[in-house]
Amino acid sequence: MAITATPTPGAKLLTPNDHTLVMIDFQSQMAFATHSIDPVQLRSNAALVANAAAGFKASTILTTVAEKSFSGPMFEEVTAPFPDLKLLDRTSMNTWEDAAVIDRINALGKSRIVLAGLWTSVCIVGPALSALDQGFEVYVIADACGDISTEAHNRAMDRMVQAGAQPITALQYLLEMQRDWARTDTYDMTTGVARKFGGGYGIGINYARAMFGAHEG
Repeated sequence: MAITATPTPGAKLLTPNDHTLVMIDFQSQMAFATHSIDPVQLRSNAALVANAAAGFKASTILTTVAEKSFSGPMFEEVTAPFPDLKLLDRTSMNTWEDAAVIDRINALGKSRIVLAGLWTSVCIVGPALSALDQGFEVYVIADACGDISTEAHNRAMDRMVQAGAQPITALQYLLEMQRDWARTDTYDMTTGVARKFGGGYGIGINYARAMFGAHEG
């Protein structure tokens, strides 16, 4: 029996309204020991994710651990796009074991959870495996996570993927929500975020516009 293709997106693709982004422990003390990714790249990727979520109005939770007593403030690049969003501070390494976070997850009511943060093997593995166990779909933004070594990060990603989590990247997160350059209401926001935080891709956008007046739409 022949299969008929249709011009419609697959159900596994993320949309701005179908998930809650949880950004975890992007804090100074956690960053000091992160060696699986360059800290400049980590901060840029985290900023891209935060600005993408804010621009698309995706449900977002920002959470810290022992902010005042040990780990320090969350990266300004992550908090700046959400000036009115209260950070949820925890004592638990596993975000999913914090009652205030879970109350917020339930209030938002999304069945998909997108995770990014430090460290991959503790602060991301914990909520990822816990959410999967409770029936949520889980996506992990691999290059907006980091760990004390490349080995620690990679083994954590392997563990989550084997349990059913879906790995994505920061730029993929942004572009997957845009998905069509003809969506003019978010076009300028999407390309603006990419130009500022999208590395070589952003440089390419600037070049094409300046030299040729190019426009993706």
